[in-house]
Amino acid sequence: MRLSSFVGACALLIGVPALSSAQAAQKFAYVNSAAILQSAPGRADAEAQFEKDMTGIRAQVKKLSDSLTALNESLVKEEVSLSPAAKETRQKGLRETQAEFQERVQKLNDQAQQREAELMQPIMDGLRKVIDDVRMEGGYSFIFDASQGAFIVSADKNLDITDRVISKMRLSAPKVAAPRPVGPTSSPAGVTTKKPPTE
Repeated sequence: MRLSSFVGACALLIGVPALSSAQAAQKFAYVNSAAILQSAPGRADAEAQFEKDMTGIRAQVKKLSDSLTALNESLVKEEVSLSPAAKETRQKGLRETQAEFQERVQKLNDQAQQREAELMQPIMDGLRKVIDDVRMEGGYSFIFDASQGAFIVSADKNLDITDRVISKMRLSAPKVAAPRPVGPTSSPAGVTTKKPPTE
């Protein structure tokens, strides 16, 4: 399950109130939000964490599905030997179990979406800030999202500032310090810390 499959359309349209006709002409640009999101610092880590978190949820869904399948198979095998009343009772119980299963799966799906939102929120906040900074630095009135599924059908490629946004995003990403070594450190070759024996 890809993290991006839960993210949906990335709302990267950032604008300012329309300028009056007395002011300078408006300046527009566009970005490909899908490409930006793919390159976002921290996205791969968030996706890996999401996959790790989904392991437990998938296990619960499989357990529920296996249980429902077993009940259904049992009913099919015993159906011919059941009285009409007993058959109806078993079918009713199976329908109730199926309804409970569907409700539980929906809750697990909601839980997955909530977890995804928690992981993606800091990344999306960072992207919005970078795009807003680029908008202000470039003097753009609006930056549109031209990723797949957007409503822009044709545009001048010179107005595409996706690469500029990605570059600024990488430069503004927090630097991760190198991990400090754990355990004893070795002395340089030829250096000893032992004291010479005393006479």
